[in-house]
Amino acid sequence: MSLSQEFIEFAIARGVLCFGEFRTKAGRVSPYFFNSGLFQDGASLSALGQFYARAVVGANLELDMLFGPAYKGIPLVASVAIALANLGRNYPYSFNRKEAKDHGEGGVIVGAPLAGRVLILDDVISAGTSVRESVDLIRNSDATPCGVVIALDRMERGQGELSAVQEVNLMHQIPVVSLANLDDLVAYLRGHAAMAENLRAVESYREKYGIFRI
Repeated sequence: MSLSQEFIEFAIARGVLCFGEFRTKAGRVSPYFFNSGLFQDGASLSALGQFYARAVVGANLELDMLFGPAYKGIPLVASVAIALANLGRNYPYSFNRKEAKDHGEGGVIVGAPLAGRVLILDDVISAGTSVRESVDLIRNSDATPCGVVIALDRMERGQGELSAVQEVNLMHQIPVVSLANLDDLVAYLRGHAAMAENLRAVESYREKYGIFRI
């Protein structure tokens, strides 16, 4: 089984990827929903870090450190750093505060100073706001954002014809790697007869809101 199919199976089993009717930020009614906040125990977080680590290694990205945007990126970046270290790739990592601290060590960055080629780790890209803020933080520190790794690419149009992932790629000129995407989800559902109704709903949604390839 491929990494993407393993990850989808894992996310469904943990209730992180679920099916039904969910209203998105864009006001659309989606037949599926992904909530990484439900990876909420040690075993799940450890497994999630290992999935990300495999994706990072498989993408052959050249990097010097890891960065996780607050808040969901904080436990994520720590778990991925540990998983990569267990694979013999020991990288420093950091994350940001939402508000600057004016005492103690101060500033908005916690952990290793941002330097060199910085890989951003996030769960999903909805409007691209988190990535844009991360890219600005990294560049303002005279470091270089070298890519973004996310859990799920919904491959869904935003306000225009491009998806949020495509917009990030074009705007910032950095690669975006996903553990799985909508095509992978459809392929998984096609392989499970008990999920035929979910498959029909997801395919209908993709036909209505899916992106054009670029």
